This record gives sequence, structure tokens and C-alpha cells, in this order.
Amino acid sequence: MPEKPPFGAAHLSVSQAAELIGCSVDDVIALVYEARLRGAKVGSPARWRIEEASVSDYLAEQVELARREALWRQSQNASFPELWGSGPIRHGD
Repeated sequence: MPEKPPFGAAHLSVSQAAELIGCSVDDVIALVYEARLRGAKVGSPARWRIEEASVSDYLAEQVELARREALWRQSQNASFPELWGSGPIRHGD
């Protein structure tokens, strides 16, 4: 039985990439045109194939952006007494 190729060596169809990312097929193609995903049209008739590694990189980038945004929101809700460790503490909503 053949082994699965190492991660990053495989190519996904547009619908597979869309399912992994959680968006539409049109969004995946737009991400390719924006160079946020690596892909190419192959075969006859030409069909899009998306690099599995680029999907992984894109998802990691989205997780990092969400983490930074959460930290930013948390810093906006912090009061100076909370930061300096004295005085009354207010809790943001």
C-alpha cells in the first residue's frame, strides 16, 4: 500500500481547500489571485490545484492574526490600576 506523500507535497482541489479553510470556492480562487495561496491550473481541461502547504501556511497566518487582535482588544480593556497592580480594578465588557 503506498504511503501518503509528506505534508506539503500534495495538491488539493479548490473544493478541498475551501472546505479546509471554511470558505467558498470563489474565495479560494481569489486568495490564489491575491497570492495568499499558491496554486496553478493544470490538466486539460484546466483545473485549479492548490498546494497543501500553502493552505497550512494561510491557516497559521489567520490564527496569528486572530491572536494579535485578541491581545489588542484585551489591552484596550485594561485599566492602569490593573496594569500597575494597585487601585480598584474595572472589568471591561
